[in-house]
Amino acid sequence: MSKAIDGHDLTRVGPGTVMGEMMRQYWIPAAASSELKPDGDPMRLMLLGEALIAFRDSSGRIGVLDHQCPHRCASLFLGRNEENGIRCVYHGWKFDVEGRCLEMPNVSPPQDFKEKVRAKAYKVREAAGLIWVYMGARVEAPPMPMLEALFVPEQDLTVTMLQRDANWLQGLEGDIDTSHFGFLHAGHVKVEDFEEGHPARHTVANRAPEYKVTDTEWGTMYGAYRPEPNGRMHWRMAHFCLPFWTQTPNADFADHVVAKAWVPMDDSHTMLISIYGGRAKGATYSSSKLKSGTGIGGVEPLDYLPNTTDWFGRWRPVQNLDNDWQIDREAMRANRIYSGIRNIVMQDQAVTESMGPIVDHTKEHLAPSDIMISRTRRRLLTAARSFAESGTVPPGVDDAEVFWNARAGSFYADDRIEWLDAYQEQLKAAVRWPAPGRQAAE
Repeated sequence: MSKAIDGHDLTRVGPGTVMGEMMRQYWIPAAASSELKPDGDPMRLMLLGEALIAFRDSSGRIGVLDHQCPHRCASLFLGRNEENGIRCVYHGWKFDVEGRCLEMPNVSPPQDFKEKVRAKAYKVREAAGLIWVYMGARVEAPPMPMLEALFVPEQDLTVTMLQRDANWLQGLEGDIDTSHFGFLHAGHVKVEDFEEGHPARHTVANRAPEYKVTDTEWGTMYGAYRPEPNGRMHWRMAHFCLPFWTQTPNADFADHVVAKAWVPMDDSHTMLISIYGGRAKGATYSSSKLKSGTGIGGVEPLDYLPNTTDWFGRWRPVQNLDNDWQIDREAMRANRIYSGIRNIVMQDQAVTESMGPIVDHTKEHLAPSDIMISRTRRRLLTAARSFAESGTVPPGVDDAEVFWNARAGSFYADDRIEWLDAYQEQLKAAVRWPAPGRQAAE
């Protein structure tokens, strides 16, 4: 296949697309549970290029429906959420969370045919403080993904959401590109600024690590390694999990649990949903202090714009393309912040949004440091095209337990130990959460 065809198949996610149909085989986190209240306002929800509405009925159940009423296609966003259903304001037709037509009040009873009318509705679950949607065609939905973060008790979880105005893949690829940390996030820091055991010291001491990469049952993984004195090796290991999850190595491997979903709203908008668990509850690289007692820089809080009701009105940052992500050129010139952008998440946001809504892969010149990106693209295309061409069920859909063996983080190991053996040793020694089968918040 050509770069152009590969790029198209990787980035387009609407109904009938190669990647979109593969993604529809999995459960998709779509919104925070807190965004919907019983009998509250319906919410516009753009997901894989489909315009939907979400609402919580009087009994607390959630419905995710095509936003157009099956009668005359008026939007159910205008509807009345009342008495366990959403009622279209145009003619009063009412639908439950499963899309069944409950009432057809503008039609006389002898002519009523409500039992034959259904709004398009998707299966919904709640877990880890999130609303999950299954958009596939199966009568019985597959199991939820057994990502370790979903087994952490909710009181030990941090869940954040952030909209990015760019294609899902270029956002995800930033997460599996480890060498950028020593430049974009810490290019202004010198190795002597760190205490010896600082978790980010290695990314500055050696800004060009070597890599090991492999396919896994759940997707792909890499180990970025840097030799240390006394026969030790420092590893940063991370994962891509199908169809759009990353696990980043921003904390110690032993007790840090993370799962980040790069959920495509459409081809050019993405909802980043980050789930952190364990003692770290986030990225320790950005919060740990330097010798001076200050942080790395660029760790100011993330500010959000007020939510609006339009299709792309949720979880938008104040720093965005319209204000050049509030880049501070003086901070850049003074080398206080390498990028001049004051928040680490926004630094990633800026560079990926600056590529354009959908990056043109034919213009790229990938380097050896991009080996994880190349391997992940190939893994995605193989899974998506196999499903499209022969119906091969993508990895992790039915065998959801494979995700349990993925954990990211940094650690030291004997430099004589093969990298996957070192990973398995760390996995066995790590603090784990409740055994599979007891899904958090389900």
